Amino acid sequence: MTEPSAKQHKPDPCSFVIFGATGDLTHRLVIPALYNLAASDLLPEKFCVVGIARKGMSSDEMRDSLMKGLRQYKTRPIEDAIAKRLLECVTCIEADPKDPNSFDSMRERLEKLEANRSTGGNRLFYLATPPVAFAPIAKQLGRAGMLKEEGGAWRRLVVEKPFGTDLASAKALNDELLKIVEEHQIYRIDHYLGKETVQNILVLRFANGMFEPIWNRNHIDHVQITVDEKIGVGHRGSFYDSTGALRDMVPNHLFQLLSLVAMEPPVKFNAHAVRTEKAEVLAAIQTQSEEEALKNSVRGQYQTGKSGETETPDYRKTEDVKPDSTTETYAALKLTIDNWRWAGVPFYLRTGKALGVKRTEVAIKFKQAPFAMFRETPVDRLSQNYLVIAIEPTEGITLQFNTKVPGPTINIDGVEMKFRYKDYFQAEPTTGYETLIYDCMIGDNILFQRADSVEAGWQAVQPFLDAWKKAGAKGLEFYKAGSEGPEAADGLLKRDGRNWRKLG
Repeated sequence: MTEPSAKQHKPDPCSFVIFGATGDLTHRLVIPALYNLAASDLLPEKFCVVGIARKGMSSDEMRDSLMKGLRQYKTRPIEDAIAKRLLECVTCIEADPKDPNSFDSMRERLEKLEANRSTGGNRLFYLATPPVAFAPIAKQLGRAGMLKEEGGAWRRLVVEKPFGTDLASAKALNDELLKIVEEHQIYRIDHYLGKETVQNILVLRFANGMFEPIWNRNHIDHVQITVDEKIGVGHRGSFYDSTGALRDMVPNHLFQLLSLVAMEPPVKFNAHAVRTEKAEVLAAIQTQSEEEALKNSVRGQYQTGKSGETETPDYRKTEDVKPDSTTETYAALKLTIDNWRWAGVPFYLRTGKALGVKRTEVAIKFKQAPFAMFRETPVDRLSQNYLVIAIEPTEGITLQFNTKVPGPTINIDGVEMKFRYKDYFQAEPTTGYETLIYDCMIGDNILFQRADSVEAGWQAVQPFLDAWKKAGAKGLEFYKAGSEGPEAADGLLKRDGRNWRKLG
C-alpha cells in the first residue's frame, strides 16, 4: 500500500453518488480508480458509494457486477481485503429523472445512509451518463434539495464530456446547470488531465528557467498536437456517426493540451488563476470564417485496411453508421492564437481513428539555427530541434538536438535525450482518473474546465463544424485503416514549408 505524501491528505467524509453505475465508464474507469485510491490510503475513513440504477437491482447484485468489472479492468493486482472494504461501501438506490418521486425517495435513503456512515452530508454526484441526461438529473437533484450547500456540508456535481455538441448547446447546458448550482460546485471532467505528463507541462514550463524564456514566437516555429488511435469506431457507431472526430476530441482533449502549452504564467498556482489563463488563451484562438476553416482543415474517413494483423472494416459498414455517412473519423486543423506570445506561430492539431499507431503527444518545433558558420564543412543539413511531450502510450519528454559525429571532420547529426516516467519513478499504473476523483473530493478544481473555457473552445471550432456541414461530402478525404491518415493532411503543413513529425 502506498503511503500518501506530505501534501496528500485524506478527503473529508463524503457520499460518492454515481449515476450510470451499471454502465461501462463506471466499471472500466471509476471503480478501478476508487480501488487505486483505496490502495493508496487516499479515500475518506467515513465513506460510502451509492450506485443509482433506473431498474430494480439489489446492492449485492451491484457489488458483484462492480467486482467483476474491477477484476477485468484493474491496473494493478487486486488485494481482496481492500476490494472487499471498498465494495462493502456500495449501496444501490433506484432513481429515474423522469420520475420526480424517485428522487424524493432517493434523498430520504441517502440521508439515512449518511447518518449511518457519518459522512457529514458531503456529497459528490458523478454523472457517468450520456450527455442528454446531464440537465434532467441536475434539475431533479436541485428540485429535491440534494445540491444545496448548507450547514457546512459541500455538494459537488461531476460532469463527463462531451460538454455540449456545439457552441449553442454548450451555452445552453452551462445556463441550465448554473441555475441549479454555483460554478465552484461543477467539475467538468476530462480524463486526459489526470495523466501525469499533461500535468507536468505546467511544471516543465514554469519550474525550469531554461524553457520559459524561449517559450514564445521569437524561438518557436510551430506546435503540433497529435491524438491518434489505432482502434476504429467498434460498437460505438450510433454515437460516433452523430459526433465525429472534431466534436469528440478537439474542444476537450486537444484544447486542454493546447491551453496548457500556450497559456500565460498564472499569478498563483491555484485553481482560479490557472483556469483564468487557460480560458483566456482559448478565447484568443482566432475565429475563422467558413472559407478560412475549409482552407485550414482536413477531414477524413477510414476505409478497410490493416493495422498489423488486425483488419478494420470500412467505417461506412460499421453497425449503426449510415451507408453514405460524411462523418469524419479524422480531423486536422491549423489554428493561430492572437496574442503577443504566439503571434505568427501556427498550431497544427490532428486526431483520428484506425490509424497506424496509437500516439498522443505535443511536439514543439524550435526555429532553425543559422547555418552560415558550417557552410565550408561537409554538413548539408541540420536536424530539427523538437521538444516532444509524450502522453500515450509511454509518458515522457524527448529533446531532439544536433551534435557532432565523432571523427576528424565536422559532421552533424540529430540525437535525442529521453526522459521516461517509468524509468525514474516507481509509480503504480493508473486509470488516469485517480487524481481527478481525488481532487473532486478535496475541492481542488484546478484541472477542471470552467464555463468560459468550455464556450471559448466551442467558439473556436464552430466555424469548422458549420463549414463541413455545408460542404457535405465535398472535401471529405478517405484513408486506409492502419495508415497515417489522409494525404491531404500533409498538404496542410507542406504549403507552409513544414511537415508533420513522424510518429513511431
